[in-house]
This record gives sequence, C-alpha cells and structure tokens, in this order.
Amino acid sequence: MSLFQQIVRAPLSAKFGLLVIVLYILVAVFAPLLAPFGETQVVGEGFAPWGAQFLLGTDNLGRDMFSRLVYGARNTLGIAFLTTVLAFLLGGFCGLIAAIKGGAIDQGLSRVVDILMAIPQLIFALLILSVVGTNATSLVLVIALLDATRVFRLSRAVAMNVVVQDFVEAARLRGEGLWWLVTREVLPNAAAPLIAEFGLRFCFVFLFISALSFLGLGIQPPTADWGSMVRDNAVLITFGDISPLLPALAVALITVSVNFVVDWMLHKSSGLKEC
Repeated sequence: MSLFQQIVRAPLSAKFGLLVIVLYILVAVFAPLLAPFGETQVVGEGFAPWGAQFLLGTDNLGRDMFSRLVYGARNTLGIAFLTTVLAFLLGGFCGLIAAIKGGAIDQGLSRVVDILMAIPQLIFALLILSVVGTNATSLVLVIALLDATRVFRLSRAVAMNVVVQDFVEAARLRGEGLWWLVTREVLPNAAAPLIAEFGLRFCFVFLFISALSFLGLGIQPPTADWGSMVRDNAVLITFGDISPLLPALAVALITVSVNFVVDWMLHKSSGLKEC
C-alpha cells in the first residue's frame, strides 16, 4: 500500500494532524513571503489594536504581531526539531549499543542516565543555561542532552526485546560487527516505537523551549518566539485582548496535531485492524 493510500484510509484525526503539520512547515519555510513586516521591524506604536494595517495589532515594542507569529513558527519549530534529532541520535544510538553489548557498557550508560534523570529537568536546564548562557547553540545542546536520557531508556528497552531473537544471534555467529547489528538487525525491528516516540518527544521539546522562553531563558530577543511573545504581551489579557493567547494557541495546535499522527502510527505498527 502506497503512502498516499495509507493517508487516504487514515482516520479523520490523523488527516487533520497531517494537514496542520504541513501548514506549519509551509509557514516556517515561506515566513519571509507571508509576513507583511520584518521579524524585528518596529512598525507602529506599542499595543496598537487589530486593524487593516496590523492584522493582529502590535506588541509592546510596536512590532507587528502577525509577522512575529509567522517568524515564530520558523524559529520555534526549527530549534525544537533540531533538538529532537540530536536527542535521538545521542540517546537512541547509546540505547541500542547498551542493549547489544550489555555487561559493563550497559551498566555504565544506564547509571549515568539514571543520575541525569534524577535531577528535575526544568531545574537542571535553568541551572546549566544560567551558567553557559542562553544562546541558540547552548539551548539546543542542553535540551538535547536532557531529552537523550528519555530516548535512551526507550531505545534500550525496545532493543532488549530484539537482541534476544534468533536472527540477531545468527548474525553474531556469522561474525557481523556492531554497526551491522545496530543498523541491519536491531534498528529496523525497533523503528516503529522509536518513530512514534520521536513525535511525542518533539512535542515535549517544543513545549519545554516555549516554557524556557516564557521564563526568559529560551530563545532570546529580538528573535521571534511563541513563548516569549506570550510573556511580553501578557498584560493585554487584563484588558480583554486575546493577542497573547494566539502564540499559546499555536503551540497547543501543533502539539495536538502531532499527537494525532503519533496515535495513528502506533495503531498501524501494532497490527490492529479497523473495525
């Protein structure tokens, strides 16, 4: 069955999720074409109302809210995606290695992960970022390291069920190396739950970055970011203006959409049939 046929037969929730994800990607890619003003351009007085000139009004510094919202999709989604990829490369590979090699390597990696997971994630991130600084590079590396521990636990648990299978033992007896065992034997049979976890982990990273930005330790100004947009314009809520809630709604919408797609993928990988 082709990918198009699978999407056609997908439940309505999964189709909605895919549609929203595609729209977000298009907005992120074509942000300079969609935004009427520049990302950091001051175009009017602070907190200007909605109107023909400014569709969603302006923020506290007089920057167009609609333009900032569009550019925020590129910045927030891009950094969250890069962070999730790095977390999976580090945590997933280490988890597979631990499951295949076992022994001292497994115990050593597992204990390091246990130590990192024992520290509350938000407190650890705030501590490290306050020391090393809050630039985009440090933000990606710190969150990727913290999330790699969660990926490690899952990839190790899934791989442990695979490495005991006869085909893996046969590959060992043939003299296949570690890289072959990881890429040809274990990873293809552990891909489904890892792909689903990638979607869920992306949501957690996305929300975590937005939370850090709201606290002032995430993506730094003047870069547009949905979390910092909520913080900078929160005072408008007391006057009945819903502008600060729009970035929060954008965060919620992409989170729900990704979860819809992940649920569909998990259902497909489970082998269950539609009633």
